[in-house]
Amino acid sequence: MIEENADLLPEGLEDRLPREAATATRAMRAIEDVLHGHGYDRVAPPMIEFERSLAARMDGISTRRMFRFVDPSSLKMMALRSDFTPQIGRIAETRLAQAARPLRLCYAGQVLTVRADGLDPARERLQCGAELIGADSVAAACEIVGIAIEALRAAGGRGISVDFTLPDLVDTLAAKAMPLGADQIEGVRRELDTKDAGGLVAAGGEAYLPLLYATGDFASAIERLAAIDAGGALAGRIAALREIAASVGGAARLTLDPTERHGFEYQSWLGFTLYAEGARGALGRGGTYRLAATREAATGFSLYLDALIALSAAADTAEDRVFVPLGIDSDVADRLRAIGWRTVAALSDTDSAEALGCTHVLGSDGPEKLLAD
Repeated sequence: MIEENADLLPEGLEDRLPREAATATRAMRAIEDVLHGHGYDRVAPPMIEFERSLAARMDGISTRRMFRFVDPSSLKMMALRSDFTPQIGRIAETRLAQAARPLRLCYAGQVLTVRADGLDPARERLQCGAELIGADSVAAACEIVGIAIEALRAAGGRGISVDFTLPDLVDTLAAKAMPLGADQIEGVRRELDTKDAGGLVAAGGEAYLPLLYATGDFASAIERLAAIDAGGALAGRIAALREIAASVGGAARLTLDPTERHGFEYQSWLGFTLYAEGARGALGRGGTYRLAATREAATGFSLYLDALIALSAAADTAEDRVFVPLGIDSDVADRLRAIGWRTVAALSDTDSAEALGCTHVLGSDGPEKLLAD
């Protein structure tokens, strides 16, 4: 019988070693600085809540994705958060119900899911984001999209691209311009999402076929979308997309896929996905939505930085560290740290700068760089 290694971590969980942990800290701090500068106040909800409370606010998010257990104190079912957004909604609707609107809140921390997403094996992820509560206007969307790009760049993202979608597109068109029966809507949504032309026709959505081709580079895709005869039903959304795109300017490459639904189960008229060059998969999503209880309008985004952190950590160079030999006045090392140096103090005669990975040694005239072998 093979004995199981007691030091193995569960599938989808991993340690962050010093370089990646330092990169993650810098990325979070950079994002928080951007959000703080734009007037967003950080809140820190608990990792665990009553399952009933979380479930009531998780439109489009399955509670089966959450780790659940019975609280030995209250004997009620508890759950670990799999997403910050429902918790931010709870805070806005309860503790901050009387706060001035629009209310700007931000957050950062870990989320945990029972199962991984697609090809990404991670079940614990770092989520940072911002929510603009009380507004889902074009102006609010411009602010959120712009800040999301700025925050991702501050965290180390390069070659950023934003892919826009219209989550309620089928509902909007089915109401009048391209009528569908109540039993057809979900099928048409599904086939549009999978880009299956044959399946779309079979589902009764032949009139929706032109939407499959209104994708790609934003400038050309928005023209193809505008050319679809929808009796003016899309005019407001197209105008809004153009205005948001104009506000981005050259800060990111823009694309459009108006029928994309994956990851936008609870968004309303706007959704967007963020990517960065070299990082695998999507690094964030955002859009407009409504709070679960009060149905108050909101706009926000979430960044998932793990792929970017791994990429940045691999490219990071080691930080300078100054070895402080025994007998050096502690005030000297204090002054070095005050101006930004990292110091590593010797604890015994056997300690050395080389063995402790230092780049400098503190000498009589200050830090002296070690010569490479």
